[in-house]
Amino acid sequence: MPKYLLNVSYTAEGVKGVLKDGGSKRRTVAREAVERAGGTLEAFYFAFGKSDAVVIVDLPDPQTAAALSLVLAASGAVTSTTTVLLTPEEIDAAVKKSMPYTPPGR
Repeated sequence: MPKYLLNVSYTAEGVKGVLKDGGSKRRTVAREAVERAGGTLEAFYFAFGKSDAVVIVDLPDPQTAAALSLVLAASGAVTSTTTVLLTPEEIDAAVKKSMPYTPPGR
């Protein structure tokens, strides 16, 4: 199952919710949403810096990842970026694929 990294930032309303309900509830809600989408929550950490939370999930396919991203954005409580994660073995398979490419200006 494909693995994704979500970098989540809370809006002011989202932060109010975290202050009210705490971090554990956010992890529980995230786990429930991911499981309803057919995936699993591997990790959920709060962070300082550009992201307020870093989440790693397994989801069935890119369409499900896009649906989850849209639901998060529509809530108005968070903004997020989603990154596809690849295993070293997947990179091994990728480097074996030959692809023609012409750089710009050549």
